[in-house]
Amino acid sequence: MNAPHNFLISLEERHANRILQGTKTVELRRRPMHVALGSTVWFYVKMPVGSIVGCATVTGLHTLAPSTLWRRFGTVSGLKRQEFFEYFSGISKAFALGLSEPTELTSPIPLSKLRDVSGGFHPPQFFANVANDGPLLHVMSQALHGRPATSQNLQTELELA
Repeated sequence: MNAPHNFLISLEERHANRILQGTKTVELRRRPMHVALGSTVWFYVKMPVGSIVGCATVTGLHTLAPSTLWRRFGTVSGLKRQEFFEYFSGISKAFALGLSEPTELTSPIPLSKLRDVSGGFHPPQFFANVANDGPLLHVMSQALHGRPATSQNLQTELELA
């Protein structure tokens, strides 16, 4: 299995809010995500929000039949039964990413800032790995610890490194 790392997923605002409130403890996907337990998943909320708003720790990877996944995680999925089964319609295996320790950023990072610090940034369609030594993780970590995510701060710190 891979070593824990950082990665980014795109979510609807309602799902990100439920994760950050602790009422949704799994993120559902139609195909498996090959990530390591202990990894940090960062949440990019789709437009019109268009910002990274928080993160959580990966605590489980579950590939199961949709009916089994519903029995096990339906109450913490953030979906009603009908929406759940519509989402997984036509597939035999569904995937749930177990999440814990959700943390909301003190200052969400808008898409414009993400593009300033990481030139070709585009929100992920499925998920995207975040380089441990890259400017994107640096800015996300600053926002997580209550420091403003400004290009000037990033440039100064990169020059000092």
